[in-house]
Amino acid sequence: MTIGVFDSGSGGRNILEVLEWSFPEFDFVYISDTKNLPYGLKSAELIRELVSKAVKPLVEKCSVVIIACNTATTAAIEHLRAEFPSTKFIGLEPMLKPAARLTQTGAICVCATPATLRSRNYSQLKHKYTRELKVIEPDCADWAGLIERGETDKINLETLREIIRVSSCDVLVLGCTHYHVLKTRLQKLLPKIKILEPSDAIVEQLKNLL
Repeated sequence: MTIGVFDSGSGGRNILEVLEWSFPEFDFVYISDTKNLPYGLKSAELIRELVSKAVKPLVEKCSVVIIACNTATTAAIEHLRAEFPSTKFIGLEPMLKPAARLTQTGAICVCATPATLRSRNYSQLKHKYTRELKVIEPDCADWAGLIERGETDKINLETLREIIRVSSCDVLVLGCTHYHVLKTRLQKLLPKIKILEPSDAIVEQLKNLL
């Protein structure tokens, strides 16, 4: 079986590595849309158009396509399921449900792109799982672009640490696959904070689907 993996840029390769390790019996094809980066600053309508065009080569050869991008998932996955009904799509979404379950302080921090944060899907997740929690959403608008250009050292994580300290957050959600490259730095900087990213959840979703 061949499984497709799509991301706007290189961030989805973090998910791809976990999938290849977890499912060595399958072949994986990875496609990105780096020429149109960053997605997080674009409108939902434009993101749907870009994603639909970009995944067509995957749909032609894969029965399952993983949208390894929170922004693309929130903006386009329902459109993709309607446009390509014979293809199974698995998407990412910010892990608000497990964050709500894990928090002890009642405050969580969500690092995501502007497009994800203003999406209907994200709003629905917040309403469903975090109505009684304090949700902090720091400005991460330039993170994906900096990471894609290999300039992660320009991301001011000290500012994030101060935001988390002041707000008493005890769970940090990485709501963009690009941000996974920061996880090791964040764990050293925030040793008492639980950091969530969706790699394991995607593996479980694929297992259940298959």
